[in-house]
Amino acid sequence: MTSDADPRVARLSTAVSRLRRELAALRGELTDRGIAEDELAVLAAMALGGLPPEPHRLRRSLLLIAGAIGSVSALAAALTDVRSAIDQFGDPPRSGSPRPS
Repeated sequence: MTSDADPRVARLSTAVSRLRRELAALRGELTDRGIAEDELAVLAAMALGGLPPEPHRLRRSLLLIAGAIGSVSALAAALTDVRSAIDQFGDPPRSGSPRPS
């Protein structure tokens, strides 16, 4: 990564790597593990690309991961880190939404 890399992308990459490691280490039955692993791979690829990903796509991946992981408490902190990293990218303005005065 170069010195001019977006720190938000670096934080996303770090958070995704942590959740991937913790998910891989989880030995319990997780029905939708494959979905979570696939979406984490997508997020990792976006971060590896170095460009700020689209917030809409990031949030979609986050929802899929959270749904697949469910309420596995062992992954809660790592999932929160991913969410915080995604939140840094903000939401694009919605068309038709009133603008603040």
